[in-house]
Amino acid sequence: MSLVHPVNTSLCLEKLCESNFQKLFRLIPDLENFRHRAIGYTEHKPALYLKVLERSAYTMTIELSHCFNQQLVEFMEPAVKIRLYLDAQLAEVLRDHARHDVSKVYRCPSQSVEIRDYKWRLNYFLQKWLDHCLKTDYDFNEANEALAYA
Repeated sequence: MSLVHPVNTSLCLEKLCESNFQKLFRLIPDLENFRHRAIGYTEHKPALYLKVLERSAYTMTIELSHCFNQQLVEFMEPAVKIRLYLDAQLAEVLRDHARHDVSKVYRCPSQSVEIRDYKWRLNYFLQKWLDHCLKTDYDFNEANEALAYA
């Protein structure tokens, strides 16, 4: 997926997660206020769907996706599951529609380099997708939350 291979992947991964956190809050300024679901609308682009999966005092797990309709069948892609660390201001991708959760792919701690590289690819993808989404003015608001997944 990602052809970028930084020299210090650990440091770059942390910076990438910081950047993704900031981009998520630029895309969805009221992200912490949504309790369940929301839809972001814009002109001439597919809507963005937000689902709050889990919430605690310092973390929040969300799923962000586009909904496409092909031949009367709707499917959600990329369906990125993201854990937000609110106190540290980091956003880490746990999985997307095409790849499994890191914990299911790599179970052995001796594979730390592979785990780090897998996380790098997932989070690098999120960065590029958020950059794409930020080029459009998506509008997420309370009115949209009531209509989400209706």
